[in-house]
Amino acid sequence: MKQTVTTSFAGKEISIETGLMAKQANGTVMVRCGDNAVLVSVVSSKRESGLDFFPLTVEYVEKFYATGKIPGGYFKREGRPSTLQILTCRLIDRPLRPLFPEGYNFETQIVATVVSADGTFPVEVLASIGASTALHISDIPFDGPNATIHVARIDGKMVGNPSVEDLENSDISLIVSGTRRGISMVEGESGFISETDALEALKFGHEQLGVIFDAQDELREKVGSVPKREFAPRQINTDFKSQVEEFLSPKIKEALGIKDKLKRYSAVDVAKAEAQAKFVDTIESSEQKALCAKDLGAIVGSLKYDLARNLVLDTGVRIDGRSSKDIRQVTCEVELLPRAHGSALFTRGETQVLGTVTLGTGSDEQYIDALYGTIKKSFMLHYNFPPFCVGETGRMGGQSRREIGHGFLAERSLEAVMPSQEDFPYVTRIVGEVLESNGSSSMGTVCAGTMALLDAGVPIKGNVAGIAMGLITDGDRYAVLSDILGDEDHLGDMDFKVAGTREGITALQMDMKVDSISFDVIEEALEQAREGRNHILTKMEEVISTPRGEISKYAPKIITFKVKTEKIKDIIGAGGKVIKGIVEQTGVKINIDDDGTVHVASSDPKASEKAIQIINDIIAEAEVGATYKGKVVKITDFGAFVEVLPNTSGLLHISEIAHERVRSVTDVLAEGDEIDVKVLDVDRAGRIKLSRKALLDKPETH
Repeated sequence: MKQTVTTSFAGKEISIETGLMAKQANGTVMVRCGDNAVLVSVVSSKRESGLDFFPLTVEYVEKFYATGKIPGGYFKREGRPSTLQILTCRLIDRPLRPLFPEGYNFETQIVATVVSADGTFPVEVLASIGASTALHISDIPFDGPNATIHVARIDGKMVGNPSVEDLENSDISLIVSGTRRGISMVEGESGFISETDALEALKFGHEQLGVIFDAQDELREKVGSVPKREFAPRQINTDFKSQVEEFLSPKIKEALGIKDKLKRYSAVDVAKAEAQAKFVDTIESSEQKALCAKDLGAIVGSLKYDLARNLVLDTGVRIDGRSSKDIRQVTCEVELLPRAHGSALFTRGETQVLGTVTLGTGSDEQYIDALYGTIKKSFMLHYNFPPFCVGETGRMGGQSRREIGHGFLAERSLEAVMPSQEDFPYVTRIVGEVLESNGSSSMGTVCAGTMALLDAGVPIKGNVAGIAMGLITDGDRYAVLSDILGDEDHLGDMDFKVAGTREGITALQMDMKVDSISFDVIEEALEQAREGRNHILTKMEEVISTPRGEISKYAPKIITFKVKTEKIKDIIGAGGKVIKGIVEQTGVKINIDDDGTVHVASSDPKASEKAIQIINDIIAEAEVGATYKGKVVKITDFGAFVEVLPNTSGLLHISEIAHERVRSVTDVLAEGDEIDVKVLDVDRAGRIKLSRKALLDKPETH
């Protein structure tokens, strides 16, 4: 039976319904706001996966029929998920994952399908709310509810769930998720805001979520409060656990004191192998041996977790010997690659990123067939994380969801400082190649990207650095950690990335391993991040602090000028024949905007000059009183048409051919003749009146 709850959420009515569609799923809801609707279903297998991690997958699908569109391309159907859809999958996944029980390894899938959208409400928020609600009303173990809101600041006022149009005027755009207990995820960008402004936005967002928690609880009551499946993680044999822990504790503790990442990992592996030989390999039963081997892995993980965390909470010293606020050693270089338009190498501890910049023309813009229309991108950042950067082998080719997410975070971190197209008419592509990784390679990409932009001569509005903050807490005590290691990310309770200039924050991303975090901790983390960010900026600016005076000699030089809009068709020509001819003749790239702005790009100045001269000749207009060498293109009884400029002809009336009377035009002129003519007049319709006799000496009269 269909059940529905309705509530007002940040000034807009939201309804959540269940019981009508997709009833064979463990939980299904339709979330609506006006003409926007997202169908979300969740299914969790009742058979254990056997994996040692939680196999949760989230699929977010935008159907083009939702906006009354037919997909582009040859097949005319939705294809693989776009970058924006993958990013939304991650937004849904990240706040939900910590709310499943520890040790739950049953394969679980959430599918959110946008079935109607009009651009007046962020459908990704509806999808996230729907995912939490579907889990909450199902029998799947889930410590919800969770809720999500899109927070923007428009004209100095905080607004919840803005439309696509409203976002164009905002200087804060944050997706905020949380439980009743606090915030669990943040993702977004901003225009150089202060830490105080960021905290205000987060508090505003969390305050709005209460009505959504209540609505999910109300719907669960209406459907009958389906009992959750019984689940308890498998318990390790107490005797086996105590013996192994007694043997491994001093060895793991010693290993964690090794600063070098690979040596530390190797020491842990050696200790585990010794325990394997002593406690597992001696077991005769193959089934029991397999279980104990799995338990051994869990014990090692638990020991690393407890020992590393207690070290910080008890002594204030981290596993690499740093205090909570210390930043690892930073080294930077620029101008590494001679042919790249800009390059930089950023190294922070054992994290190293090679950043490159390539400058292109308008023809290099990326076109994205999106739900609300085609998106054009003139700034792109691509992040690559090859397996060798962590000393492993692996499959290459294609981007993982993690790479797409990290790249987008770095892109939005730098987008705020990019110059406008009017000031810098280039398409800019940054590539971050992660060469070594031990914590926060995405923020390393921001730093490398900034220096590569400066090396490329891009006139950015400010220098951006990024830092990842961590948290370790036992409920009563906590420590906020600056510039976290990979181990501190894995063993800690928070990964909070903050990027920005000295003037303010440009991007935020926060993920929690616990279900939420208090605002006092967030405030402390933001301030500590500001200090760390400024320290890293100082190190970067010791190498390069301002854009180079000119761009690379290998980059295209773009010359921009304006023409009358009615002249655009003359430059392009029928079927693009004229503009293609100019490109073939000169080798330049030409892009023309609808407002008549012409961009001519080439690394050869002479080629650009030649192309511009051709264009100027095409758009030139005849001036009254000027003399031109023209070509006779057509003969008529009343005169001749003479081409005085490319694609521009005027009438030379028979009476203006000569001083003496001309009986027939063909007595004096023939098609193809080149003659000098003077412009007598250009009327309002653009018709040109020419004279030849005005340039001839008058015959002497007797």
